[in-house]
Amino acid sequence: MVAGVNGEQGMKPIEYYNKVFNLLEEHHRWFQQSIPLIASENISSPAVREAVASDFGNRYAEGFPKERVYAGCRYIDEVELLCMEMARELFKAEYADVRPVSGVNANIAVYTAFTQPNDVMMSLSIASGGHISFGKKQFSGTAGSVKNLEIEYFPFDYESMNIDVEATKAKIGERLKANQPLPRLVMFGGSVLPFPHPVKELTEFFHEHGATVCYDAAHVAGLIGGGQFQDPLQEGVDVMTISTHKTLFGPQGGAILSKANHQEALKKAVFPATVSNHHLHHVAGKAVAFAEMLEFGKDYARQVVENAQTIAKELYDRGFKVLGKKSGFTRSHVLIVDVSEIAYGSVIERLLEDSNIILNRNLLPYDIKFGRHYDTTGGIRIGVQECTRLGMKRDEMRQIAEFIERLVLKNEDKERIREEVVEFRKRFQKIHYAFETATEAYEYLKIRS
Repeated sequence: MVAGVNGEQGMKPIEYYNKVFNLLEEHHRWFQQSIPLIASENISSPAVREAVASDFGNRYAEGFPKERVYAGCRYIDEVELLCMEMARELFKAEYADVRPVSGVNANIAVYTAFTQPNDVMMSLSIASGGHISFGKKQFSGTAGSVKNLEIEYFPFDYESMNIDVEATKAKIGERLKANQPLPRLVMFGGSVLPFPHPVKELTEFFHEHGATVCYDAAHVAGLIGGGQFQDPLQEGVDVMTISTHKTLFGPQGGAILSKANHQEALKKAVFPATVSNHHLHHVAGKAVAFAEMLEFGKDYARQVVENAQTIAKELYDRGFKVLGKKSGFTRSHVLIVDVSEIAYGSVIERLLEDSNIILNRNLLPYDIKFGRHYDTTGGIRIGVQECTRLGMKRDEMRQIAEFIERLVLKNEDKERIREEVVEFRKRFQKIHYAFETATEAYEYLKIRS
């Protein structure tokens, strides 16, 4: 007999079926009562959820709109063209490709378009905020494993939590003197991006040395679209990749924005090179989310940054070591807290989760030096974009900081805090910055009879 979920033996098909739906409904109930602070997540509107639930999810549309390999795409093409049009408007881009099924997939397409195996790519290390898709082969990183790229890291300043411009130029100079190959691709951005990167200061320099410059805006795309962060395309980068479900509030997916002269290379790098059918129901969801961002994005992004700066200062004032103090803690949705003198980040993560405060551990830029790794990180990462979408503002950020202080620094009873969190969340069950909000944010929508 095969063990079932939680050890059940040999459940009948209908029992498996019911168990799946029971777990889905439990998840929704849990999130109705929790404070979501994962920096890479967001809540989508009822309208986005409706689009994702459509029949588009059962169809195929390989290729570019109006150039499909499949028939039956009459309406699919029109939705995708609208999605591309809104993406171009939102990000002031000449070309938009909404087919990538994730941010990693978008990055792989960029690697495919602009590099050859064994080329050098420059990016942030993972500990300094780079994404695993930038990673070296020996760490099972995407760039090294999939494209066999050699990765050179940006020099990183821990105090400012940003790329060191002069040290970067010096590093390229050293490679020139040593007759070593220069980067063919440069990746700004990453998965911890509290401050704008020095794009203006370095892009022309890299162009002069023959590199294509890309900006991975997966985390900050909603802030860029809302006018509250740097605008990489206008600052000179060639290409920008995004995720559509972090500070943007669409379904999970990716997109590529670029100047027009890169259109043909990117089109082919997406299909047929790296994407077959591209999750058409998510394209529809992206289109709805882009419309919401065009309408509400400026107010939303402004509130996200205000909330992030508020909770960062509140935590700092309560005794937490929030990184980036020199630069004002954060100018985006995310902040990093060094908890190494208290416990591993994973321990803090579990402690908070037990009280329905959901965030994640995170490597600190200097963790590797102290022998810490992913399971024993010295830090935690906090993102406020989902709480902002639920209507929370500065007062609520102060309350959340107090909950965290009472749990982590004052060692108060986690069950009592959990009860207070559940009560706190009762006031925030609607989605803001959306056209239609009649359905509660985490309400489980049952389609079955």
